Amino acid sequence: MNLLGQPAHVGRFCGSNEYEVTPEVVAFYADALEDHHPLQSEYAPPLLYHSECYKHVGEWYLKNLFGNLHAQQDWELFEPIRVGSRVRTLSTIVDRFQKRGRDYVVNETDLFDAETGHLLVRGRTFQSFLPPKQKGEEAGDDSKFVIDENTAKEKRKERPPFPSATGPDLDPAIQRIDERRCWMFSGPGKNYHTDREQARKLGFPNIVVQGMMSTCFVSQVMQREFGMGWLAGGKMSLKLTNVLWVDESVTVCGRIREEVPEGTRVRVHCEVWADKEDGTRIALGEASALR
Repeated sequence: MNLLGQPAHVGRFCGSNEYEVTPEVVAFYADALEDHHPLQSEYAPPLLYHSECYKHVGEWYLKNLFGNLHAQQDWELFEPIRVGSRVRTLSTIVDRFQKRGRDYVVNETDLFDAETGHLLVRGRTFQSFLPPKQKGEEAGDDSKFVIDENTAKEKRKERPPFPSATGPDLDPAIQRIDERRCWMFSGPGKNYHTDREQARKLGFPNIVVQGMMSTCFVSQVMQREFGMGWLAGGKMSLKLTNVLWVDESVTVCGRIREEVPEGTRVRVHCEVWADKEDGTRIALGEASALR
């Protein structure tokens, strides 16, 4: 049965690409994220292709883009990405559901070594969409934003206690996100992550910092702590709980919860989170690596 052209459904193939992992590509990422790790001379940052799923949005995004949000991001790291290698991606819809008045589509994008065929990285992107506009409603009405500063403050009051871990803290990453960084991470084209006008068209008062960036900062914190134990065996599941706007700062933290034997090694489970300067929590979840 030919399902091409039908609405997003579980099992739909969304697309595939092949890339060369050049030193220049790695350097651009390192500059954009201020993520300069000694291992980058041999291995690329594990989330180098963080936004590959968005190369195929026409195949898995729902039609109503007004107010769409990146709700959750999961990553699994199986093998390091070798600098100088070629990699291949494969994007598929793996889930679709409704929750709290929103429609969710989950895209899984796998990254393979093009020569060996080994699976290197797997990402699952949970994107949420508002229901389709009813007849007579205007999409992109600037007089009513889908999220604003008041919404952010309310969410901060309601959040449950977190973290609950009592182990040692990881070295945090403190980052300020300006327009240049947004362009380097989410460009080069104009979209709601790089351009204010485009953001307003989709129901946001300002440039929305791409949610993937927070996951990359968490990866940075974990790699600094665990090195190769993160690149080969790392896991992350991060809920994106609030919007980070351009020209805001964020502090990304981690704390060890427990250590569990895994074969001949130990898996270190951590709680991770990201807060703005005013205490608004934009992301929280779990990450683990091998020792």
